[in-house]
Amino acid sequence: MAGFDDYMNTYIDRRMKDIVQEWNLGTMRDFGDYQDRLNLVETEIRVMSRFTHEADTSLTDMEQRLEKIREKKQ
Repeated sequence: MAGFDDYMNTYIDRRMKDIVQEWNLGTMRDFGDYQDRLNLVETEIRVMSRFTHEADTSLTDMEQRLEKIREKKQ
């Protein structure tokens, strides 16, 4: 069995890059800055949420002003 184990270990060592890519596996390098990237995404989500809220408020205000203008024209 030792011969087979050595063969498999050698095969895996030679093909590790292909195996990782084929199976879409993560490596320690991929996850090394995971926390930093996660924090950045969470910050961006908060910024986008504020922007969405502000845009919604502005749009509502514009719609109300447009409605008043339409009422005055009639």
